[in-house]
Amino acid sequence: MEGMQRVGYDITVKLEHKPGTLADLGEVLGKAEVNIDGICGVPCKGEGLLHILVQDPELTRRVLDEAGFEIAAERQVLLVDVINRPGELGGIARRLADADLNVDLLYLTASMDLVIGVDPIERAAAALED
Repeated sequence: MEGMQRVGYDITVKLEHKPGTLADLGEVLGKAEVNIDGICGVPCKGEGLLHILVQDPELTRRVLDEAGFEIAAERQVLLVDVINRPGELGGIARRLADADLNVDLLYLTASMDLVIGVDPIERAAAALED
């Protein structure tokens, strides 16, 4: 495991599961110059749940609220710099499991940061320190 880690902000947005809603969200954030550093979306019971990793959660929340998007949750997440190689996930997950921590959110960013939703985040960060 690379070991470099920091805290980021994940915002979960509920979207109608129909064509155009994702485009609308992307356009609204783009016009406001909000960069999406990481993204993960899945349909769930007729809705789309979209997790976006952003640097400025206050601006993102304001822009989405003004555009009528429903924010389901907002939280701090742990960002861990990883290497694309066999066993990387297993090593990270084992250290968290050995610290009796349960992961409830996981996705990768384009820059190979692993986004980890885990509480308490401080204990997770300590478990992953080299």
